[in-house]
Amino acid sequence: MSMPIVQPSDSSPPERYTLQRWLPRLTDLIRQAGDVVMTVYAAPIEVESKTDHSPVTRADRQAEAVILAGLALLAPDIPVVAEEAVADGQVPDVGQTFWLVDPLDGTREFVSRNGEFTVNIALIHDGVPILGLVLAPALGSLFVGGPQLGAWMESGGARQAIRVRNVPEDGLTVVASRSHGDVAALEAFLAGRRVAAMSSVGSSMKLCQVARGGADVYPRLGRTMEWDIAAGHAVLLGAGGAVLTLDHRPLVYGKPGFENPHFVAWGHPPVME
Repeated sequence: MSMPIVQPSDSSPPERYTLQRWLPRLTDLIRQAGDVVMTVYAAPIEVESKTDHSPVTRADRQAEAVILAGLALLAPDIPVVAEEAVADGQVPDVGQTFWLVDPLDGTREFVSRNGEFTVNIALIHDGVPILGLVLAPALGSLFVGGPQLGAWMESGGARQAIRVRNVPEDGLTVVASRSHGDVAALEAFLAGRRVAAMSSVGSSMKLCQVARGGADVYPRLGRTMEWDIAAGHAVLLGAGGAVLTLDHRPLVYGKPGFENPHFVAWGHPPVME
């Protein structure tokens, strides 16, 4: 006998036990979407251009269809903002609680076959990502987290808690975008900071890298949309980190047009005087 689904009202967040009850179904769902992505990945990849000239593949559309169907069964009263649906003009009215879905973040990484692409599902309440799942299907890694839940990584059949690290004495490890980025802006941001190492990673894996203590900061000084980062943001919050705008305010969701300002993802944000 299946358990009844507990639906949150639009004014109250899903309680922790509701999120925990949803997690097994969400984990199955994101892995199903990842299987679809990997089936396309194994064959010759055909790339199309959307109206904003960004690339899209059959994997984006098919994985999104899987996720949308699953979320409709899990929580039919919660609206879903999904990247490809929005590109097709399907933009739902969102209240305080809604899903953000990016079925294939890092399409350029997908096309170049470097493995650094992800499937992303996030739940937003009152502007805050309260639950996020980030699957890197080619790497066999799943990251899950939220401010009420903590954060963990599943890989190779094992699950381990993850946490941001304290910045080492030799300086910051900085992770930046592999396919997008303004080198001059990044250099200006890092001026005066002690930097020990730099690396480039694709997709929302950058946020997860900070969450798991593999890096200390991810400055994003270029255009992103809310669905690009919400799931990774939730994981980072669960791991003890933060995502701040350049004026040091918490990044929020549900903005007009769903476009983000420039932001910085921190393991430990610097103390502002």
